[in-house]
Parts: sequence; C-alpha cells; structure tokens
Amino acid sequence: MGRKKGVVFDESAPDDFDPENPYKDPVAMLEMREHLVREKWIDIEKAKILREKLKWCYRIEGINHLQKCRHLVQQYLDATRGIGWGKDGRHPSLHGPKIEATAE
Repeated sequence: MGRKKGVVFDESAPDDFDPENPYKDPVAMLEMREHLVREKWIDIEKAKILREKLKWCYRIEGINHLQKCRHLVQQYLDATRGIGWGKDGRHPSLHGPKIEATAE
C-alpha cells in the first residue's frame, strides 16, 4: 500500500469571508481565523527546520561557519521576521487604523 497520488488539500482562505465586515458570517470568520493560525504554524515550523539546519552547519563547519553558513543565516532571519503571535505578526489588514504621530 503506497501513497495516494493526486491528493489535494484545501489550504486557501474561505471565499465568503468579508474583511470589511468580519462578523457578518461567523462561520466564515472562524474559518478565516483557523486559516490564519494554520499558516502561522506552517511559518513557525519552517523556521524551526531552518534553525536545525543552521545548528548543523555551525557544528560541521566549525571556524568557517561565518562564510559557509551565511546563506542559512539569511534564510533563517527572513523566515523569522514577522512570525510572532503578537500584533506585529498579524496580517497588516488586521492591525487596525494607522495612527500618525505628530511632531511638536
């Protein structure tokens, strides 16, 4: 028994979600929340995999790790940028209205 070929997962955001009025359809709102959490976890797991590769590279390369592992460091930094659970990790459309600071 082997793997099934052609299995397709529905990983897209719900079509009936309205970002202008998210509470209009509570089911779509919950599906959108689940979609965002799922995408966040995928990003976190990708960063963990890159961190393990980076640890391995540091251990193997020894003193030359600065040159030989530079590409992994850049990939890891790019992968970890913006994947927290705080406000900055959310999609920019969910941050709320932008408030301009005035200089006095």
